Amino acid sequence: MYFNEVLNNYINELGCTAQELAEISGLSASSLSRYRCGERVPEINSKVLEQLCNGIAELAGRREIASITAGDVMESFAGCPDIIATNKQQLRNNLNILISVLNINVTRLCKSISYDTSSVFRIRNGQRQPSEPLKFAAGVAEFVAAEYDSEDDRKILAELLGCTAQELSEQSICSGKIRGWLVEGKSNDSERISEFFSKLNEFDLNEYINTIHFDKLKVPTVPFQLPTSKSYFGLKEMMESELDFLKATVLSKSVEPVTMYSDMPMDEMAKDKDFPKKWMFGMAVMLKKGLRLNMIHNVDRPFSEMMLGLESYIPMYMTGQISPYYIKGVQNNVFMHLLKVSGAAALTGEAITGYHNSGKYYLTKNKEEVMYYKKRAKQMLSCAKPLMDIYGEERAVSLNAFMLSDAAVDGKRRSILSSPPLYTIEPEYLKKLLESRSLSRDKITKILNFAKTQRSIAEKILAKNTIEEEIPYITQEEFNHHPVAMSLSGAFYNDDIIYSYSEYSELLRQTEEFARIHKNYKIKKLNNRNFINLQIVIHHGEWVMVSKEKSPAIHFIIHHPKLREAIENYVPPLVE
Repeated sequence: MYFNEVLNNYINELGCTAQELAEISGLSASSLSRYRCGERVPEINSKVLEQLCNGIAELAGRREIASITAGDVMESFAGCPDIIATNKQQLRNNLNILISVLNINVTRLCKSISYDTSSVFRIRNGQRQPSEPLKFAAGVAEFVAAEYDSEDDRKILAELLGCTAQELSEQSICSGKIRGWLVEGKSNDSERISEFFSKLNEFDLNEYINTIHFDKLKVPTVPFQLPTSKSYFGLKEMMESELDFLKATVLSKSVEPVTMYSDMPMDEMAKDKDFPKKWMFGMAVMLKKGLRLNMIHNVDRPFSEMMLGLESYIPMYMTGQISPYYIKGVQNNVFMHLLKVSGAAALTGEAITGYHNSGKYYLTKNKEEVMYYKKRAKQMLSCAKPLMDIYGEERAVSLNAFMLSDAAVDGKRRSILSSPPLYTIEPEYLKKLLESRSLSRDKITKILNFAKTQRSIAEKILAKNTIEEEIPYITQEEFNHHPVAMSLSGAFYNDDIIYSYSEYSELLRQTEEFARIHKNYKIKKLNNRNFINLQIVIHHGEWVMVSKEKSPAIHFIIHHPKLREAIENYVPPLVE
């Protein structure tokens, strides 16, 4: 039996009303109603389920029904097939990740598990749920274990499942681990994405600049005493070569762009206490010099390492002087490479995979050699695709043009917001709200025009497609601790406009009214605020935009499929 059926059986057996059970369990009548009709299922380890079990047991005690205990009730609920949905949502997320990382042929999968393709498509995008989640997960697991059993596939699975590739060599064991991960396991990708968002949310460029004294940095002019060329061996000397390259670049007269690529493992270098600080300082001085950086990221490395790399570049992304790229397709699995080129120097290196500590690295200032490596770097860039487009205030017109053109492209939109959207606010109310802040006429006009443009874009999308927005509905206590500001990063408005709690409540009401009028606009209410300074906008299958709200505003539009899909499948932690 399903959860709602078991729950209704208990209510009938106890001869109680739903209201009585709700009160004794400490639940709202509306929540219990949703559980009874099957609209909602609590998580297996949630406080809500514990409260419900205790409430049923207490009513049983009052009615002297000794056979019903809290433990027995919990056991009967735990046996329901839909309680797994802790996770149906988790099952969906992990299924999408599995299909993505293994590049699974969905048509063959559907044939194997006896599901039609359209049903699986709807399961993947959240439009429906598998009627028997355990059976569905078992079918998927058996198919994957049988069909995706190459050495490379097992390495990928091992990273997802948190085990060794050797543990997956036996098909039945592999299938069992995949099944368990699909219904119960948390995705490492999701965790890494969450960490990345948290660091980006907390990052304050102005604070960072003050910490490293960026404004006071002076580009050295003393010549760097480096031989025309030099070889380095092993991990320790590799880190030395990186720092020498930065010195040679900074101390030269060249203002040419710098191109960097590396598929060397990053975690070993990150373990060194001093190197990351020295490297970051060198990068800061390079940016202070005004050099632009073309960074070709290796996104074929393990997802955790890729995200570690992206995290380390957050400060540089925020300067607007970096252009990130990636090369599509898996590179050589035997050799690892490094290539960094500026107008003054070139650093190259290689190592055998797994023998990073035995690699050789070569730094040169020889003009002919530098020209040769410049040519190689240019060739790499010609093969690369933008990992993300970065929009600061200087590219505001380009960002607006992109959003206007994208409004005509079909596809589902989803947003994770830290503040109600500007386009759902009634224009007259917004005007009065701005006037109450004693802003200049120019500033008011700028914000009103921005809101009008946003409204026009939303209307165009909603004419044919859906927008689902996850919006925080927070208590006044939480609001007082972290007040909500107007979402103005898209307008590149550098001053915070803080709402009062009554204004914030009114905006939520207006947003609900907007949803009532626009049938394709959906609100998902969050009772916690995951991010204070971030807005995440997702155009499924196309791009993801992560916007830093706090001045200076900046927007990252991510194109890379693996990273985009990981964010698409990201589910912020919910509080019951």
